[in-house]
Amino acid sequence: MIRNEVLPNRQECAGSLRNVIDALYVLNGKWKLALILSLVQSSKRFNEIQKEVSGISAKVLAKELKDLELNDFITRNVYPTTPVSIIYEATGYSQTLKSVIGELSAWGGQHREKVKQSMRKQS
Repeated sequence: MIRNEVLPNRQECAGSLRNVIDALYVLNGKWKLALILSLVQSSKRFNEIQKEVSGISAKVLAKELKDLELNDFITRNVYPTTPVSIIYEATGYSQTLKSVIGELSAWGGQHREKVKQSMRKQS
């Protein structure tokens, strides 16, 4: 416990909890943030996304892209070529996750090191 730190009241805690639940509801699953990160780097076709985000099946990718489009994180642009070209790109709203992704990346790196250290101690 940290001394002299003002603890949030019950109402503030409940509000924070609701906010976290809402965020996790929209970004649930192991693929959504990876897909957003992939598309923030550059616009891509379906197959390009599937190659870059290894391990995701076509069925899951299609569902996740629909969910991200519904929540305004990406746009699906259809071009009337033969055959039809579909390009996915991140929206400006995706940029609002930049600090979240950065923090998760930093934490993930710390956690990976912690796991490595724990494994060394066990050997």
